[in-house]
Amino acid sequence: MLDSVLQEGINEVIGTTHLNAAPMGVILRGGRHTLALFKGSHTAENIIRDGWFVANLIHDPVIYVVSAFGDLPDDTFATETIDGTPMHRLAAAEAWIAFRADVIGESSEAYSILLTPLKEEMLQHQIHPVNRGFNAIIEAAVHSTRYIMNHDPELEWLIRHHLALAKKCGGEREKEAAGMVEGLIREFVVEESI
Repeated sequence: MLDSVLQEGINEVIGTTHLNAAPMGVILRGGRHTLALFKGSHTAENIIRDGWFVANLIHDPVIYVVSAFGDLPDDTFATETIDGTPMHRLAAAEAWIAFRADVIGESSEAYSILLTPLKEEMLQHQIHPVNRGFNAIIEAAVHSTRYIMNHDPELEWLIRHHLALAKKCGGEREKEAAGMVEGLIREFVVEESI
């Protein structure tokens, strides 16, 4: 097994499949990597079809927001051929881990995916101090994707709370990402009321 740059628990990464990127939580428990994927997502469809997944570590809150709500341009990706299979990773990733991905469980709403590490590369050796603003953007983006589906007022409160933290504690990229989340939520609410 590779010496994973991931840590025990849920690791927030940008997951890539065939020219597709989305924030994902790679679960590492007892040396085993797994994902829970909602059915109907591009990521789930690609993994079922292709059987691979790449976890990208990147410290850019804007990329998390853009990939949570839309598609990244094709030139955002780099191709790595692993065991004869071309796989896409983020060109700007600080580190990445390619996995074989196998469905090991299924419910009416989601798949459980077992990830087997194939290759790992550390491209940049940077230390990122804990930044509450960056972490708040991740939380706001996760809550926003769920809020769009169910309009839960508690999620709306959490989104506002995390965006306030991002603006208070974050740098310019966190503030830019916070503005993007606000705009996307506002746009969604207007579309829903039409």
